[in-house]
Amino acid sequence: MPLPEHFASSPESVGVDPEKVAALFDRAERDVREGRLPSAQVAVAREGKIAALRSFGAVTHEGRPAPATDQTLYVIFSCTKAITSAAAWLLLGEGKLRLDEPVAAVIPEFASNGKGAVTLEQLLTHTAGFPQAPLDPRKVGWSQLAERFATWRLNWEPGSRFEYHASSSMWVVAALVQARSGSDFRDFVRARIAEPLGLPDLRVGCPHAEQARLADVTHIGRAWTNEELIAKGFPPLPVTEVTEENLQRFNDPAVRELGVPGGGGTATAADLALFYQALVHDGVAADGTRVWQAETLRDARTIRNPAFLDPMFRKPANRGLGLVVAGGPDKVFLGFGRTGSDEMFGHLGAGGQIAWADPRTGLSFAYLTNGHDRDLLREGRRTVALSSLAAVCAL
Repeated sequence: MPLPEHFASSPESVGVDPEKVAALFDRAERDVREGRLPSAQVAVAREGKIAALRSFGAVTHEGRPAPATDQTLYVIFSCTKAITSAAAWLLLGEGKLRLDEPVAAVIPEFASNGKGAVTLEQLLTHTAGFPQAPLDPRKVGWSQLAERFATWRLNWEPGSRFEYHASSSMWVVAALVQARSGSDFRDFVRARIAEPLGLPDLRVGCPHAEQARLADVTHIGRAWTNEELIAKGFPPLPVTEVTEENLQRFNDPAVRELGVPGGGGTATAADLALFYQALVHDGVAADGTRVWQAETLRDARTIRNPAFLDPMFRKPANRGLGLVVAGGPDKVFLGFGRTGSDEMFGHLGAGGQIAWADPRTGLSFAYLTNGHDRDLLREGRRTVALSSLAAVCAL
């Protein structure tokens, strides 16, 4: 059977070393083989094509057991933020949104409780000041977002610091895209990103008909206590909305279909790796279709607030416009590993998922799993190890 259009005839044909890919796959499979994760899916791409793709382990689809295959879909959690941000980049390139434009100029209800000066740039860089704003996707639909935004209050002055907004800021970004484009946000992602890139399985909002391919979210292992973390020299875990209960919500068909823009997209690892191929090639898809303006992508991949630190690790947060940029020797704290360039950009997702591209080598990489390891130290080390192995796969 001939290889699909998006696949290289061999890793070597796109400048990827098969021996180094084999080492990467062996590391990814080990956690599945040894029972630490139920499944994993790994993709490496270069020159607009998938150089290598493997899936390991077993999943359940709506409670039904099945082997993990290269067609298995995963909830991509915060890796979704890059896609939601990429939707905003399209409108930035068209002049329909501006980075310095207050959200309230588009969504007047947002101005309540002192939020009138919050800008799109602050939303994309996690400096908007409301990281803890509540929104239960089971109770709030797309038509009710403005009403919910009106109830939110600031935790600190916008623009004064960085603190990760796990879902709140991306709801507002998606609402801005929806308002200025006149399209349902989920349809906009399909029509303006997934279809031009030839990625039919890339979605924010998975319809019921496709959910039979989606891996159920599971949790395994034992969590470290804060006392144990401190004894080992690590900071205590912050209190966030990324809890086991909230992650399990993504087994609910209605939540999957809703399309949470900060963490509810669905895709395969191949889809994510190819999405990043377009970003590393200045917004041009493999068939030559221009999707994003090159200048907009350069802005998106530029660190906006280099002095701002992540409050947990006290290391540079290195935020672009909805992306994380490696930026220097502390990139290991951002999940990029130790072997890639400082120009790497991408985004982590819950469960140790990650997707990135390295402009220096042209490689892109995606790692997905449906298993959430409660041992967050082990999870973090796994992501760093995989990124380190992937970043050296270019010949």
